[in-house]
Amino acid sequence: MINAYIAVGSNLGDPVAQAKQAIESLKDLPRSRVIQASSLYSSTPMGPQNQPDYINAVVKIETELQPLELLDNTQKIENEQGRVRKEERWGPRTLDLDIILYGDETIDQPRLVVPHYGMREREFVLYPLLEIEPNLILPDGSALSQLIESVDRNGLQVWDRN
Repeated sequence: MINAYIAVGSNLGDPVAQAKQAIESLKDLPRSRVIQASSLYSSTPMGPQNQPDYINAVVKIETELQPLELLDNTQKIENEQGRVRKEERWGPRTLDLDIILYGDETIDQPRLVVPHYGMREREFVLYPLLEIEPNLILPDGSALSQLIESVDRNGLQVWDRN
């Protein structure tokens, strides 16, 4: 079994319910089990500011799924929850599930980049990840606890504790 971490984000269609449903759906992944989910966090949009705030979380799973199998399954969950993929980068969405870490692997494929390319700068990923895995060492050998010292919270707040 491989430990993988999935970032959850939503800002449309009742984002709290979307995030909670996504976490429940991750429990149904084949050959996988949810180990822990962070609290839900409220964050301001990363891209265009003329959209609602986001609800975010990070979920730790153990899985036997290969990386692209896991991606296919997370995209299926997104689609089932009404995700419509648009060209607009960082635009509003019902649900976004990103594989941020997959064991200690580094993956660089057209469909999947792990560690997630933007995770080091995103407070809405790092703080929930720190909540559930405070001693995490990233694949490049850096400690999450040290990395987070240079990342501002940017108004990130706990919305709902698990």
